[in-house]
Amino acid sequence: MVDAAKPILMFDSGVGGLTVLAELRKLMPKAPVIYAADIAGLPYGAKSEAEVAARVAGLLGRMAERYEPRLICIACNTASTIALGMVRDVLETPIVGTVPAIKPAAAITKTGTIGLLGTEATVRQRYVDDLEKEFASGKTLLRYGANDLVALGEAKLRGDEVSVEDVTRAASGLVLQAGGENLDTVVLACTHFPLLEPELREAFGKDVTFVHGAAGIARRVAYLVDGQQFDASEGDIAVTTGDMDDFERLAPAFARHGISRLIHF
Repeated sequence: MVDAAKPILMFDSGVGGLTVLAELRKLMPKAPVIYAADIAGLPYGAKSEAEVAARVAGLLGRMAERYEPRLICIACNTASTIALGMVRDVLETPIVGTVPAIKPAAAITKTGTIGLLGTEATVRQRYVDDLEKEFASGKTLLRYGANDLVALGEAKLRGDEVSVEDVTRAASGLVLQAGGENLDTVVLACTHFPLLEPELREAFGKDVTFVHGAAGIARRVAYLVDGQQFDASEGDIAVTTGDMDDFERLAPAFARHGISRLIHF
């Protein structure tokens, strides 16, 4: 039997994982949660594979020892595509990663041209190559690393003004590629990017459909803990590796997801 107070640990480089937490709350509103934001390591998308792998594995090892989670959800595409295998090798805790939603995008595109909008580190991974071969054979997959969208998503949740022009500038490289005029479906392959979906819709136009994996990730977590008891009476917390004054600016965003206590890791 799993101790009912053991939390689900949700890990991201920043606050993008809140898009996954929102979906998880719909399925398991009483599950105890610790949200971990490695803001000191942000952004992952501009780092090398070796840097991301070492950082994620090291942090999750320490967090697993301290918090003893029942399950770890890596709510970050970059961390998952690079470090998921390594983390699973070193930890006994069940781990759910984040996979770019190429499969559902391939199923709904009408033009056969799909955009993949992620970080630079995510879009170049062999993991993405394999997803393309398995699920989008015969389709055209255009990739673009839009690292600046991560910072814009972080800024938006802190209450800063983010304009459609800023978002358009950061993402326009996707449609400016050869064949970009045929795009009708865009995979948001970074958990930060759905935070900017209203701005992205304005930037890309009403004929483009956006797809991301937050709901699917939440369903996978729910499946793996099905039948377990939950006791969240101690209250959920959010932890950060970064500056606490900056983290406190995110208090309203965390409060919307039922998290009122913010601490430093």
